[in-house]
Amino acid sequence: MDLHLDRITLVYPDGTSTLTAVDDVSLTVPAGTTTALLGPSGSGKSSLLAVAAGLTPPTSGRVRLGDEVALTPTTSVAEATRWRRDHLGVVFQAPRLLDSLTALEQLELHAHLRGRRPATVRRRALELLDAVGVADRAHHRPAQLSGGQRQRVAIARALVGDPAVLLVDEPTSALDHDRGVRVVELITSLARETGAATLLVSHDASTLDPVDATARLADGLLESPARPQRTEAPGGRCVSAPAG
Repeated sequence: MDLHLDRITLVYPDGTSTLTAVDDVSLTVPAGTTTALLGPSGSGKSSLLAVAAGLTPPTSGRVRLGDEVALTPTTSVAEATRWRRDHLGVVFQAPRLLDSLTALEQLELHAHLRGRRPATVRRRALELLDAVGVADRAHHRPAQLSGGQRQRVAIARALVGDPAVLLVDEPTSALDHDRGVRVVELITSLARETGAATLLVSHDASTLDPVDATARLADGLLESPARPQRTEAPGGRCVSAPAG
């Protein structure tokens, strides 16, 4: 299902005044596609992602999954927690893996917290570790993995519950250009395969050729609406996607 952010505004108290972090932003991310949200530090990207994740309630506006309203300013903490548990996969800027668990166990625990028995998801977990290129590290703990491998495990972990929505925060910030492009290619490919509506926050446009669309925030405002990137024609040739 498509992810819809409808007229999201987020205002924080700032001493005796207020600070508008997100200002009346509307954005749709179609199922199975990846939209990159660009902007400099302080532009409101991470604030908008926090609203979409149910970590911060919007001051006004709503988040929808298809036609179902998921989050509003009055959504309770318990309801927001259920939204994340049942519908979201989140990849944070740091992998946040548990030191005592192997790569496979990271995925199994995540599935357990979503109400599924680890044994029932083991095959899917191994498939995802293979898809992100770390199947041979399934029984290794984080200290035995490189930084890039830990990040790939975190991506697989976010997808093990087959979420309808994938939210990704600055996945290339600690990587060089070539590795950054490969990670974005991986995320975009997995979004297409799983059907997840994927919103990826980044400050680096140079790594974003693989995504389906881009949008830009500046000072909390949507400076440019989501516009298509290139798509791949039959035979693997990349062409510009039509506008609209």
